[in-house]
Amino acid sequence: MPASIRLPEDTAFEHLGKTIVGMNSESQVLKKMNQLAGLNKIYKSYQGQGYYPSIIPAVVKRNVLENPKWYTPYTPYQAELSQGRLEMLLNYQTMITELTNLDVANSSLLDEATAAAEAVGMAYATHNFKRSKAFVSNTIFPQSIDVMKTRASALGIELVIGDVKAFPWEEADQFCGAIVQTPDNIGNMKDYEELFSRFRMNKVRSIVIQDILSLPISKPAGEMGADIACGSVQRFGIPMGFGGPHPAYLACKDEFKRKMPGRIIGVSKDKHDNIAYRMAMQTREQHIRRDKATSNICTA
Repeated sequence: MPASIRLPEDTAFEHLGKTIVGMNSESQVLKKMNQLAGLNKIYKSYQGQGYYPSIIPAVVKRNVLENPKWYTPYTPYQAELSQGRLEMLLNYQTMITELTNLDVANSSLLDEATAAAEAVGMAYATHNFKRSKAFVSNTIFPQSIDVMKTRASALGIELVIGDVKAFPWEEADQFCGAIVQTPDNIGNMKDYEELFSRFRMNKVRSIVIQDILSLPISKPAGEMGADIACGSVQRFGIPMGFGGPHPAYLACKDEFKRKMPGRIIGVSKDKHDNIAYRMAMQTREQHIRRDKATSNICTA
């Protein structure tokens, strides 16, 4: 290596009155990174709106996220060949169905706002695209409303945004669905069971956005009688500094599963009882026909 571009032996430098060591080995790089990280000032975040600090328990980190069995299979981007990846997605789906008390969950979407938009599109599809209005509560997080507006304009859905108490019942037969949130943008937690029962009588699909971490101590979507539930899963151990989009969950009643977007993982057994994890809804994968597709074409 030319002498003119080599680093001097002593590459220590001063930063904010502290000496940072130089780097000529991996261990020194790690030491320097730790020193630099130690200079960070940690503040509380009050951002809210679906983004909250979280902690990943070490046992989950090691046995789920860092389990070599799940990230070393051949060609891991081909989910059909990567059994470990499918197993982890199935575990995730099972967790979501148990927390929401609904029948079917997909193996995650991009983020809460996208999931809310997909849920509205799904409600539209369950009516064979004949009911073109959807009601949106004005207390949903603003970023979710913005994404729903964008998606609705492309699908030809008219969004009616307002107080859910003022739902236009006289026009109920024009609405494919209604979407509410708990806890909402102003912190209110509500039980929508009575409202959802009334929606069901008018064949309006009930959609609820719920904070996943609130479900063990509050009434889940399934017990309220919701048709579709969605929300962010960032709270289950993804730090805010990790970036985004964060994964979102989407679950529904069994009768609507064929209109559900994204991947659904299932289990098959051969005659020797050997288990194989697979894409459960084959029509949405390599056999899909674009003009007959009932949901978005999966690119994952």
